[in-house]
Amino acid sequence: QVQLVESGGGLVQAGGSLRLSCAASGRTFSNYAMGWFRQAPGTEREFVLGISRSGGNTYYADSVKGRFTISRDNAKNTVYLQMNSLKREDTAVYYCATEILPITSTQSLPTYWGQGTQVTVSS
Repeated sequence: QVQLVESGGGLVQAGGSLRLSCAASGRTFSNYAMGWFRQAPGTEREFVLGISRSGGNTYYADSVKGRFTISRDNAKNTVYLQMNSLKREDTAVYYCATEILPITSTQSLPTYWGQGTQVTVSS
């Protein structure tokens, strides 16, 4: 079993930045790919970014390329989501997820999920 706990969400103005963290426990962190998904009210959950076990490969949704960055610290069992140039349409609950297999798109189906953290971008 893997437990994931997100933190760092909040209210930010458009154009601002936030960094989300996701702390993992329960299994060997470096054995798992990590990803971030988000879900806005009335929409399907969508893939945002993914990162390989070592951190050497990253995967981005087109909507966040050039603005969001994913990274991980295997020594701290933590994955990060750095969000810059935030837009109102980035408002959503952001979920951390993990799986043995790579997490590369919305078609990925991670086994383990965090509880989510709200990000609200105001104009």
